[in-house]
Amino acid sequence: QVQLVESGGGLVQAGGSLRLSCAASGLHFSRYHMGWFRQAPGKEREFVAAIIWSGDTTYYADSVKGRFTISRDSAKSTVYLQMNSLKPEDTAEYYCGAQFGRGRAMSEVPDSYDYWGQGTQVTVSS
Repeated sequence: QVQLVESGGGLVQAGGSLRLSCAASGLHFSRYHMGWFRQAPGKEREFVAAIIWSGDTTYYADSVKGRFTISRDSAKSTVYLQMNSLKPEDTAEYYCGAQFGRGRAMSEVPDSYDYWGQGTQVTVSS
């Protein structure tokens, strides 16, 4: 049974930092691209960042480029999202997703992902 478990969310003031973690189990982690998405109330789930199965390539939404960093640790089957210089507009539920990587390009489209975590709330106060 595949499980993705996010952690690290919380309440932070604007300009602060948080580090999200997503621990994967039940899948061959190194065969999957991993992505972070977020969803604010009343809005669609939007792409934040992704990292290729090998860890060699990353991709970011323009809104977070230069502030967020995605990374992965294959030994721990965990993907991270370091979030710096947080803004109130970053407030959302954050989800990690796993997309089977062999023969497939890394995607920013939620429907391309095979598995999802339950989410972790990030709230940035002004």
